[in-house]
Amino acid sequence: MNCVAPAAIAVVLFTLAVPSPALLAQDKSVNPGINKAFETPKVEEFVERFEIEGRDVFDHRKEVVAAIGLKEGMTVADVGAGTGLFTRMFSPLVGDKGKVYAVDISDEFVGHVEKLAAEQKMGNIEGVVCKPDSAELPAGSIDLAFICDTYHHFEFPEKTMRSIHRALKPKGQVVLVDFHRIPGKSSEWTLGHVRAGQEVFAQEIIAAGFKQVEDRKDLLKESYFLRFEKVGE
Repeated sequence: MNCVAPAAIAVVLFTLAVPSPALLAQDKSVNPGINKAFETPKVEEFVERFEIEGRDVFDHRKEVVAAIGLKEGMTVADVGAGTGLFTRMFSPLVGDKGKVYAVDISDEFVGHVEKLAAEQKMGNIEGVVCKPDSAELPAGSIDLAFICDTYHHFEFPEKTMRSIHRALKPKGQVVLVDFHRIPGKSSEWTLGHVRAGQEVFAQEIIAAGFKQVEDRKDLLKESYFLRFEKVGE
């Protein structure tokens, strides 16, 4: 008969009762206040910022969309849709049998995207107002989540990515586009605004239940393009 000392039992019970540092960190925002500008945004001003020549992802928007590889009938979530630039580009590619969720934390942005979708008769677009720690998408509802210049705005990245994991179908994918953050190379704005670089963000996503399957280095100048696949259920 194996015997376990009372002290050892106490250590085990204490360990089980105390959450891991990673879980504790998710009880607090990793970047408080980063989304303050989106609480009541003036949409027109952001259209001028987001949909303008000189912005890396705007200048290479067609290449980015082509690299994603959307097919007719797919359901895709544009997480952090903002003014809906990519949402509107995705709509004709997935077709009438497909669907595009325009997901954003801002009611104003979601309303703007829905208004344009109605005007342009893009009936496969549906707006979703998300929460700081959840994409608020139905379980098993999407084939792909597109996160462009938005991941660094996630205040609760683990919880948000877990919610995206739940929303994805088996072997569903995440495409991440975000800024290179390299001390000595990146701009002062990027170094001050983006909390971490590619390796850190990739590891966070992997830890949320994904594996990295692609790293395109030929698409963008200031940003990277990574693809992840859902692991497990």
